[in-house]
Amino acid sequence: MLPTRRTFLVTGSAAALTLSACSGGNSGNSSGGGAEEAGGGTLVIDTAFSIETGDPGHTYDPTGNMVAKAIYEPLVDFEGSDVSTPVPGLASWEQNEEATEFTFTLVADRTFSDGAPITADDVVFTIERVKGMAEAKPNFLLAGIAVEKVDETTVVFTTEAPMLQLPAILANPALGIVNSAVVIDNGGATDGSDTAQEFLNGASAGSGPYTLESLDLSSQVVLAANPEYTGSARAGYSRVVIRNVSESATQLMNLQGGDTMVALDLNGDQVADLGDDLVLDSVPSGQSLFLLLNQSEEVAEELANPELAEAIRYALDYDSLLELAGTGSVQATGVIPPGFEGALPEGVVRDLDRARAALEEAGYDGRTLRLQFPNDYPVGGVEFTPIAERIQAQLKEIDLEVELAPAPFATELDAYTSGREAFGLWFWGPDYADSANFLPFGPGQTVGLRAGWEEEADPEIAELAAAAVSATDPDQREQDFTAFAEAMQEAGPFVPLIVPARNIAASAEVDGAVYNSLWDMAIGDIAPAS
Repeated sequence: MLPTRRTFLVTGSAAALTLSACSGGNSGNSSGGGAEEAGGGTLVIDTAFSIETGDPGHTYDPTGNMVAKAIYEPLVDFEGSDVSTPVPGLASWEQNEEATEFTFTLVADRTFSDGAPITADDVVFTIERVKGMAEAKPNFLLAGIAVEKVDETTVVFTTEAPMLQLPAILANPALGIVNSAVVIDNGGATDGSDTAQEFLNGASAGSGPYTLESLDLSSQVVLAANPEYTGSARAGYSRVVIRNVSESATQLMNLQGGDTMVALDLNGDQVADLGDDLVLDSVPSGQSLFLLLNQSEEVAEELANPELAEAIRYALDYDSLLELAGTGSVQATGVIPPGFEGALPEGVVRDLDRARAALEEAGYDGRTLRLQFPNDYPVGGVEFTPIAERIQAQLKEIDLEVELAPAPFATELDAYTSGREAFGLWFWGPDYADSANFLPFGPGQTVGLRAGWEEEADPEIAELAAAAVSATDPDQREQDFTAFAEAMQEAGPFVPLIVPARNIAASAEVDGAVYNSLWDMAIGDIAPAS
């Protein structure tokens, strides 16, 4: 029986790819074009689409990131599933001691898909274009960051404050380097007047192992091997078809029937026993499910206190909740999930005596708490309704009454983001592969304010967050993040629950189909199995 891979988030390694002339051998095969060095045949991938554009500068959703990663290469990369250590992509880099100046040197002899060399001008244009598009979702990634050309192969990034996370930010697929000449000729600009998105929805201007052949946001994306690719991860297939298959059951049926070669959205139950001819990569996703207890008296009245969060934190049976999440999921040990710098090694263990004492300290008067959550937006295959029902039953064991109040995601999102939920079940995922992504849970920050938690409510935790984000020594930085996570687990108004798995199932004929929390899966790393 073929081994099943169960890779933890930060311990994955780049797949060793052996390119052979074998074909994918499925119904998606065709005689599409591509580089002569490509492995040949067509790779077919099924996933539930989350994509709005083929323009990397506007891309900020899972399917879009996966497509952008195949076409546009960023300055910085990660290997396989490991997002703990940035590695050179199109460039290597050095930084000053203050972590405010980063000098990037382009790798020699890299070219775009039209054969043009990649230069510092392309890097500066790419960054300035995203900065200039205020409406673009990735725009916020570049706040406080400036870039300047030094020479044809060198650029310098400067930051307003220490930013050790800059290399991780620059690995985001939205910041993949574009061919400035081509994009400018087709409406590209850095002053906010950019109109190149329409062009990039039908053509590509990157340096990745694949180019865009066609894009249909509702049905499929087709990629072709890039004949001018000069990097190390040569295209394993002459053609890639990414299909929009929203039902995980259909993805499984297609995979088992040989109609597709990779399925990205199978849940824990479906991957429990895939069989001998399929291979599984199952890892914690980086997204966390958590409970929010509002600290605003206007919203939560007399129960606006962290003692209620503590009562709930210790009343829950996390092993029981994990049963609902399925294969590959793990307990969230804090607001920083496992696999990220500063994450706590162990999560909370149920303690009903401590929970009852905290509930009494909170001044709970027996009234029913209303738990709000989206009921149509599963995360990592995990449905919110069964989780909420089990939380309701477990809290009843300490005589805390909970009423479930599910609503469609689009309806409930506004109440959550505007801070009008007294008690909510939600999720959070990283925008880039660095623990700074989880500081918004702190008092006075984005998620903290959604819980009515102002900075003055806990200045000590606010100071810990400020220390972590401004640290310039890597060892001290890890200690600062750990201190922040510990303090949040002790006194914060959040109850971290589960890190759902991301399960990527593939035919045994395929190598390299592994999960990455930034771009779901690097298509350029996939090749026919040797």
